[in-house]
Amino acid sequence: MSIAKTFLGLLESGPRHGYDLKRTYDERFGHDRPLAYGQVYSTLSRLLRHGFVEVDGIEPGGGPERKRYAITESGVADVDLWLAQPERPEPYLQSTLYAKVVLALLTGRAAAEVLDTQRAEHLQLMRELTRRKAGGDLADQLICDHALFHLEADLRWLELTAARLDQLRDAVGAVA
Repeated sequence: MSIAKTFLGLLESGPRHGYDLKRTYDERFGHDRPLAYGQVYSTLSRLLRHGFVEVDGIEPGGGPERKRYAITESGVADVDLWLAQPERPEPYLQSTLYAKVVLALLTGRAAAEVLDTQRAEHLQLMRELTRRKAGGDLADQLICDHALFHLEADLRWLELTAARLDQLRDAVGAVA
């Protein structure tokens, strides 16, 4: 996710301090991975340098001065462009799990156990996300659904791969 583009979108509703941007970002998008303050201010500095935001005001505080940032016309145009562009689907063609299965086959280890262990991990995460979804607001429900659909696709792949392990073993010339 582009933090810079997200900040620009959040600033369209009005000027904000870096702390406010971080808090809103974390509430809406960063439940599992909140932003570090350093990342917030380095992103704002970059947006300022590129002319997408401007300092709308400076307020003295107990510590450093608090800058309030506002989006510029260039920033609005950048958000428009970003929102109009579709995201590239991520086909996961360099899968670590696939590499583990092939390496297990190549080294004479039990590839089926690798798949079973991964299946258990996926199912555990699916249970956690289902609980989170049940107690969450609409935003939480939607993000959990997105993750659950991806995990379901992974489970289908795990099942398909398990069914084709003998063929895969032959294809990679693995130890029997």
